[in-house]
Amino acid sequence: MELIQLNERQHKIIEIVKENEPITSEHIAATLNVTRATLRSDLAILTMTGILDARPKVGYFYTGISNVNLFGDSLRDKKVEDVMSIPSLARKDESVYDVIVTMFLSDVGSVVIIDENDLVCGIVSRKDMLKATIGGLDINKIPIGMIMTRTPNVVTASKDDTILMATKKIIEHEIDSLPVVEYCGEENKEMKLVGRLSKTSIAKLFLEIIDN
Repeated sequence: MELIQLNERQHKIIEIVKENEPITSEHIAATLNVTRATLRSDLAILTMTGILDARPKVGYFYTGISNVNLFGDSLRDKKVEDVMSIPSLARKDESVYDVIVTMFLSDVGSVVIIDENDLVCGIVSRKDMLKATIGGLDINKIPIGMIMTRTPNVVTASKDDTILMATKKIIEHEIDSLPVVEYCGEENKEMKLVGRLSKTSIAKLFLEIIDN
């Protein structure tokens, strides 16, 4: 039975925890001479797959790689396209107010912005909307394109990415979802929106695998 492929740092983290459990993330980071932020995605993957157990105010414990064989087999071939959902989107000339309404009605944490050619040109989050309203902007007149995070700074996923790869992106960049895109155009640099991968979709997948 094939195990989830772990990288070198994740193997080192496992050995450190096995020898020093319970151990906090601060002590693990100090042992590896890296920051806690650097370890965030590694620790998330190791706990989500059941190799480590995290207890608040106590630290990390080793539970055993053998416990994740079936879980790893179930996740190994799962791609983003298997669980992605329909994205919420808006055009860059729509007002900030209109996009706030879209976000509220769709109950999402971010909205993807497209241009006149239906290509991805940016993304806005709840935090962006809050900054705009607190900043005193006339949200009925300001176009969303003025406050969005523009490409190429938008973090995206491909339909063929693995769920673990996409999860790592979400954790590393501290975002709630990823636009799923296909590249097109003459230089293959333009992005067409095909879906959305959220934390909720990933959590549902994990629960489904565990329940089964």
